[in-house]
Order: sequence, then C-alpha cells, then structure tokens
Amino acid sequence: MKSSEIRNTFLEFFKNKEHLIVPSAPIVVKDDPTLMFTNAGMNQFKDVFLGNEKGAASRIADTQKCLRVSGKHNDLEEVGYDTYHHTMFEMLGNWSFGDYFKKEAINWAWELLTQVYGIDPNRLYVTVFGGDESDGLHADNDAFTFWKALVPDDRILYGSKKDNFWEMGDTGPCGPCSEIHADIRDVADRELVDGKELVNKDHPEVIEIWNLVFIEFNRQSNGKLTKLPAQHVDTGMGFERLCMVLQHKKSNYDTDVFQPLIQQIAKLTSKVYGENKDADIAMRVIADHLRAVSFAIADGQLPSNTGAGYVIRRILRRAVRYGFTFLGVEEPFVYQLLPLLSEQMATNFPELKSQLAFVQKVIQEEEASFMRTLSQGIRRFEQYAAQNIGKNTIDGQFAFELFDTYGFPVDLTNLLAREKGLHVDMEGFQAGLQAQKTRSRKAAEVAAGDWVEVQKDTSKTVFVGYDKLREQVRIMRYRMVTSKGKNHYEIVLDRSPFYAEAGGQVGDTGVLQNSNESINILNTIKENNLVIHISDHVPESPEADFEAVVDDKKRLLIANNHSATHLMHAALRQILGNHVEQKGSLVDHERLRFDFSHFGKMTTNEIREVENMVNAKIRENIPINVFQEMPIDKAKEMGAMALFGEKYGEKVRVVTFNQSYSVELCGGTHVNATGQIGSFRIVSEGAIAAGIRRIEAVTGLAADSFANHQIDQLNHIKEIVRTTGDIMKGVQQLVDKNSQLSKQIDHLQVLQSESLANGLLQTMRQVNGINVVAQHISEGANIAKNTSLKLRDKHEKLIVMLATAESGKVSLNLAISDDLVQSGRFDAAALVRAIAREVDGGGGGQKNAASAGGKNPEGIPAAIEKLIAIVQDTPAS
Repeated sequence: MKSSEIRNTFLEFFKNKEHLIVPSAPIVVKDDPTLMFTNAGMNQFKDVFLGNEKGAASRIADTQKCLRVSGKHNDLEEVGYDTYHHTMFEMLGNWSFGDYFKKEAINWAWELLTQVYGIDPNRLYVTVFGGDESDGLHADNDAFTFWKALVPDDRILYGSKKDNFWEMGDTGPCGPCSEIHADIRDVADRELVDGKELVNKDHPEVIEIWNLVFIEFNRQSNGKLTKLPAQHVDTGMGFERLCMVLQHKKSNYDTDVFQPLIQQIAKLTSKVYGENKDADIAMRVIADHLRAVSFAIADGQLPSNTGAGYVIRRILRRAVRYGFTFLGVEEPFVYQLLPLLSEQMATNFPELKSQLAFVQKVIQEEEASFMRTLSQGIRRFEQYAAQNIGKNTIDGQFAFELFDTYGFPVDLTNLLAREKGLHVDMEGFQAGLQAQKTRSRKAAEVAAGDWVEVQKDTSKTVFVGYDKLREQVRIMRYRMVTSKGKNHYEIVLDRSPFYAEAGGQVGDTGVLQNSNESINILNTIKENNLVIHISDHVPESPEADFEAVVDDKKRLLIANNHSATHLMHAALRQILGNHVEQKGSLVDHERLRFDFSHFGKMTTNEIREVENMVNAKIRENIPINVFQEMPIDKAKEMGAMALFGEKYGEKVRVVTFNQSYSVELCGGTHVNATGQIGSFRIVSEGAIAAGIRRIEAVTGLAADSFANHQIDQLNHIKEIVRTTGDIMKGVQQLVDKNSQLSKQIDHLQVLQSESLANGLLQTMRQVNGINVVAQHISEGANIAKNTSLKLRDKHEKLIVMLATAESGKVSLNLAISDDLVQSGRFDAAALVRAIAREVDGGGGGQKNAASAGGKNPEGIPAAIEKLIAIVQDTPAS
C-alpha cells in the first residue's frame, strides 16, 4: 500500500465513524508561549482540552505536520542514525471531546489496524497504565478489560507512569494512555525472544505505532490531580512508522515516504545508497531535514539567529554539513530536492508547491551562507593549529567557540584534528555546550501558578474593542507568573475592549479601574485562544466590578499604522507584481514594519510610487468596510489572500478599503476612513533573508517628523557646502575636492613610505639566519602598514614588524618575504597573534602579512623582544 493510500485510508475510516476531517495546523506555533513548533497532533486542540473554547465538532480526525527538535522531545541528534526518528513527521490522530471514551477508541484502533490495514494481530502488543502510588492512581483496569476482549492476556502489558501516563506539560490536562506496538522482526528472531520482552526497550524493530490517550485529569501547579468535568480522547499514530509496518520494511527511510528523496540525493552526489554507512546516514539526514526546513519556511518561519528561526537554521546546517563531510558536496544542493518533495506532498499539503520558488530561494541562500561559514571555520582551525604547534590536543573551549560562533560542527573539528594527528578535548567541549544549554534554559524558565477562579463561568472572553474603548467588566480568573525572576499577573475578563496581540498588531494597554482602585494593564496577549491581560498586580477586591479602559491615544496610532499596512500591501502588489505576499508584520503606535516576498532591492522610483499610491488612497478618505463573519471561500472569491502559516476557521473577518483595491483577512483594529491616517512615509527598505524584503514606515505626525528631519538635514548640508542654490552641485564639488586631496595624500604617503623603508633597512639585523627589521616608529598605522609591505619585497629571508601608538592604541604590522613563507617556517598571522599579547591585543591576517591591535603602548618593546625570541627559537627547515 502506497503512503498516500495509507494516509487517505486513515482519514476515510474516521470520516465513516462520524469524525470531522480538519486540515493540519501550521507547523510553526504563533500564539502559544510554551511551544515554538507543533510537536504533537493535539497542539491545535489545546484550547479545547483547557476549556478555553469548544471544538468544531465533538469528533475530529486529521494528519498533522509535527516537528520535534528541542526541549522535551529532542530527537535531532538521533535522526539519520536509527531507523525511526525524524525531525518532521506526520501524526495521524482522532479526537473525542466529551464524546466517546476508552471502549470506542480501543475498538476502532484495533479494527483499523487489523481488519482495514491487515496487520497480523500476532505481531501487535498493547500497554496500559499500571497505576502510580505517588499520584494515588490505580491501574487502568477499564482499558485492560476492553483490550482483553480483543487481545490475549499475554499481549497486554502494564506500563509505568513514564510510558503510560501522558501529560501536556508540568500543568494541565493529562491522563492514562494505551500504546500499540508492532513487532516487525523476522520469524527467526521472534522465535528466539518473545516480542513482549522488547516493548518500550528502544528496539528498532519492536516499535510503538499508536498512542491512545484518555484525558480525564488536570495537573495543578502543586502537583495534585483533579478530575476534569468531561473526558476526552487524544490519539496519535506515527505515519512514517505505520508506512514501515504496512510496506514490510525495517526502516522508515526504506518506505516510499523517503526513498524517492534518498535516490535523488544519491543521483545528485553520484553515490549509491546502501554501499557506505556514513554516506547512507548523510542521505537520511538530508532527506529528513529537507522536509522539516521546507515546511517550516512555507509556514512562515525563516532561518535566523534566534528562537524558532535558529532551530530551522540549525537543522538545515546539519543537513548541509553531512553533505559536505560525507558526500563531498561543496556547493548548495539541498534546494534542488524541493520540486520532488513538493510533488510528493501536494495533495495533502499544497502550501509547499504553491511557494516552491520562494522556499527554494531561501534554502539556496542559507546553504551558500553556511558554505562560507564552513570555509571560515576551517581557516580558523588552521590558524589555531599553526599557533599551537607541539600540542597534541585541540582545546575543548576552542572547539566550542567554533561550534557556537561559526556553527562549525564538532565532528568536523574532530575530522580536521585527526588529519593532523591531533584529538579534541571533548570533555571541555561538552562542558561549554552544557553551560550554554543551562544559560538558555534559565533564560526561558517560566513558572505559572494555578488559576484562581473568581467567577465560575468559563466561557470565552467577549471582545468589544472594535466598537468600544471602555467597558464594564468582571474578572473571571487570574494567576501569578514568574519569568526571569520577576512576577507579573495574568487576568482573564468576561468582556474586554483590549485588543490581544495577534496578526502583527501589538496588544492594547490601559487600566482596569473602579472607584476604589486602579491597576495598569501593561499588555494584552493570547495564549492559545485565551485572552490574557498582563498587570504588575491584581486588585485587592478581584470580585468587584471594574471598568476596562484602553489607552485611546496609542490605539488611534496603532489603527493608523495597521490600516496604512493594508494600503501599502495593495500598492506593493500593484507596483511590484502579484508575487508579493506578506511574510510578517509588526504594527505598534510608533511605526509599521512589513516583510514581503520579492527577490530584488526596490528602486528609488518604486519606493516613491508606493508612497505616492498610499498617500493618494489616504487623501481619497476611503471608508472601511468590514465583514465580521464571512465564509472563508467567499472571502477568497473577493480577493482576500489566506496566508500560509496562519490558522483560519470556516468563518473569517474581512477588512476592505475599496473592494477593488485592498481586501484582507484581518482581525485587527483600523481607522474608520483612510483620511484619518494623515500621511505615509517609507523610512527604510532592505533584505532580511533570501527573497524577503522589509519595509519600515511611519504615518501621521511621525511621518511629518520624519519629513522635517530630512528637511533639517538638507538645510544643514546647505550650510556645510555654503550654497543656497543647487545642493547636489555643492555636494559633488565637495566630494571631488576631497577625492583630489586624498590622492595627493596617498602620493605623499607612498613617497614617505619609500623613504622610511630605505632608512629602516639600515636597522636590519640577523637572527638565527633570518633578516629582521623590528621597530617602534612615530608615523601613523597606515604608513606603517604600507612600509612593512614595501620592505618585505626589498630583501630575502626578511621579517618586518613595525609598531605604532596613537592615543593609547597600538598597531602592529608584520610582513614576511615570500621565500620564508614558502619554506613553511613562519606564518605572519600566527606570529602577530603571539606577539600581540604583549600589548594586550589580538589580530590575524595572511601567511605573508598580518596586523594586530592593542591597548598597552608600554608593551611595544616586549612585543619586539618576543618576536626576536620566536625567530631565534624557530628551527631551520
């Protein structure tokens, strides 16, 4: 059975069991501070389990894109080495929200696996929760009884809390689970050892394929369990593992999910899969990581140096360096696999095919960048080795510096070390790595207390902020949260005029007040779908009635900037083309920032055209038209674009400014008519990633201030060039005069260097058969550099070191004649780093010329002596 059939069979089976089939949520999580990526099928239903909202149906099924690389589910370093770990994987799942429970979930799972898919029941084992004294929980005998009607007793195993009690996190909904394991070993192996002895023992051929979770408890922050008001079912089956079982393979990578990609990698690199262990691992790593990176980028997460972007960059770089190290690939190539992957996944995940060119461009640029990084890391390693001749160990902290600063993998450092007969201090490397992890973990630590229920009603907060900035409200619940050693409070209201941060628009601020007290609302956010008002304390009487008041001045400025963003987006598509799509945005009271797909720098004329079009629309004073609950298909017919990586319901809010000009799906706050914006100016435009441009702009008074600042600068330039007429002519005359004077200075410095060089040759002395010129000169650093280079070419077997000191800053300029460099006895970069320590500095450069800076002029004589000593002690070649 092909993988596409396996997936569709699952969905059809549960559709026939009256489940609503829903699309996968984006792999990138945007409204849950506890997650970077969707790491389980249940993530998109978290609010339902938490009681914050009702599900779209009481029975749901889907296939969900998941990513596990960090935190609790860190599988990254195992990927490629074993047969079943992945970064990105699909999770087939079915859910019941207060509907069916254990009996139906167990019966249907068994029916699908054994009767529909046709898996031999004798190859399946099941586990149930065996109880836990510390939580006062008995064994899950209900589940055991339901399984006993289907499976012999000796194939039902009791499991520990670790394996058979599922928890969302440190707090929240949880419950016992029942796993189904498949034994895919050969008959001979099965006769030697009973499969039940290998369940949950990390055996690569006795593997868990499906987990049925029965959610019936809530874990409180004090560790205690309380019963939930309703019982739920949450199941997850690994799609890739299921394909391995049904296609009778011993590795997920041998299924038709991965083999087309692996064979394409083999073709591109002129390798044969199955011939070499290291090459095979590399091909598996690349095939896996390609999927993770591609879908994350398609869902809106670009590679970067922080957060989720850093994780994506790290995954891609792991793929590139496996290709570099084990497949001999030294040019970008991963991006070439995208067309095959997009075709493979097009039916169920069309987002990749529709953004193919964009995703390819981003990956290609990232690959090229990392190739350059690898070259820098190799050069840095070579410099270190040259500096530490005679040592047989590469310092662990240096190996960690390569890893942390250059993204240079430690296994590549090990490889380079072995080539030179050295070894890496791995204990020191691991110490640096562990210290970094500890710092990161502490920085990210957040401790949330239990919710204090003020009102029993748990219905969703009603947002009234489209029409009102003040509203009578009641506090429903609150809790204290500790983050980075500081406390704040999260407050949930029954009604709220405060807009919660979403869609790039920042959250509202303001106050919560009554006649007795007032507290500041510092921000408003959404955690999943729960609207949270953040304050530095809670009212003394939280059960009292309050008035919620939004900061109206900030809200007005935010609305101006948000509406201007819509106008600008439409202008960009008209002027640059329909390939322009939003890739990110930030709207606050000071400015707007807009990221969009476009492969070239905008010209000055294009920027001006966009500004002019937006300002024209502002002057037209176009009234806003909002459709609060429009079916998403109708919204798309109107021209609204659904952004990949965003999660939409069946009904959406549509904001238009003249339906033929701007139509967008948007939940944000806006002006009533465009005239309110006042004016619009683009402050900057530039690249932030391959194929992604960023515009920053201002509106209203901020736009006026920006324009006034530009005028002030022009007036100042007028004064500098002393003209009241043509400023550009005056500036050009100044530039031309400066260029002419610079040439004269350069000519004079050449003459000065020539004269100085001839004089310094008179100071040359022989040390250990080497001619050495080492002097502290009064001329500037630039002349010292030019003179050292001139001297190098004037004599054989020559080392020149000229030192200067200006305003407490030392400059060391060192040059070596080509014959000495070719002999291999001396390396200018290594020499200058060694002597720079005497002036409290550091430096580097090439083998024949290098320089260093320092901050201790008094150390110059010692630096000269150090150079002489090194030359004296260097053996003849």
